[in-house]
Amino acid sequence: MRTLLRGLVQVLVALWVGGILFFPVVAYIAFRSLRDTHTAGTIARQCLHTLHVEGLIAGLLLIPLLLIGGVAGAYGRRIIGPVTLTLVMLGLTAFSQYSIMPRMEQDRLRSGGRIDATAPNDASRLDFERLHLASERVEAGVLVAGLLLILMLARAPLPPLRRG
Repeated sequence: MRTLLRGLVQVLVALWVGGILFFPVVAYIAFRSLRDTHTAGTIARQCLHTLHVEGLIAGLLLIPLLLIGGVAGAYGRRIIGPVTLTLVMLGLTAFSQYSIMPRMEQDRLRSGGRIDATAPNDASRLDFERLHLASERVEAGVLVAGLLLILMLARAPLPPLRRG
């Protein structure tokens, strides 16, 4: 039972953190390969939305699995840190998805649908760029918390199995 719980937790964390690590690759390729930055931005936005949904689902599954694992002895007594980091990751992901991204979309629409076609000093473009930087920082926060979570989970001792 403990091995199953630890395995499920590892898979969920790997999917979440792996997606965060892969997203910049997708964005880089999209913006480098496509001549149209609007299309590249649309691809990046949709990929980020998918990543957020994946992270929110993973986080909502991780919390109870970590708590059950703590009770079942899968992580010894070191469960508060992993649960806290998962909650931080969830909070940052939700903030990006439900606060930053909708405001970026509003700025894009206010600019006529193509943020790259507006003047560099346009208010919508300036706000979009500010939010884009905030988004990058939030995603970096999720990544750092995820890497710390991996380290904490790796450090947690696996109690010896009872024979009997």
